[in-house]
Amino acid sequence: MTIAASKIVPCLWFDSEAEEAAKFYCSIFNNSRIAYVSRYGEEGHDIHRKPAGSVMVVMFELDGQKFTAMNGGPRVTFDDAVSFQIECKDQDEVDYYWAKLTAGGEERPCGWLKDKFGLSWQVVPVVLYEMLTDKDCAASQRVMHAFMQMTKYDVAALKCAFEGTVQ
Repeated sequence: MTIAASKIVPCLWFDSEAEEAAKFYCSIFNNSRIAYVSRYGEEGHDIHRKPAGSVMVVMFELDGQKFTAMNGGPRVTFDDAVSFQIECKDQDEVDYYWAKLTAGGEERPCGWLKDKFGLSWQVVPVVLYEMLTDKDCAASQRVMHAFMQMTKYDVAALKCAFEGTVQ
């Protein structure tokens, strides 16, 4: 069964929450679905130690991006070395994703957060990229200074910093 059109599919290792996490993420992003769920059998029980019939792997899509979630046990946990960026068109999108993904999770500086499963996300307004790469170095440095003080991004405050005006 062919699942991924892309050759690169992120695989997320969970202790036993793969299906719960996939359902959670699919509830947040449009154009999302669980493609299939596979389950552990008796084979390999001496290695995986999971009950037969419990969820092994969940293939799912978030806004068309394919993901795999697997229940591999507690040996591996998420850290900040890998995160997923959500490019937001405006403050409403920033607020939406921030509220959904921080529920039961943790806010972090500079648009970063950890969701309730410990996975790191960056909720970033696309205008930030434009401001940081602008030819006006003073403006982009003001933006850098402003966002370094933020937790969740404030698009209006970033624009004020870029323009050199007070909000």
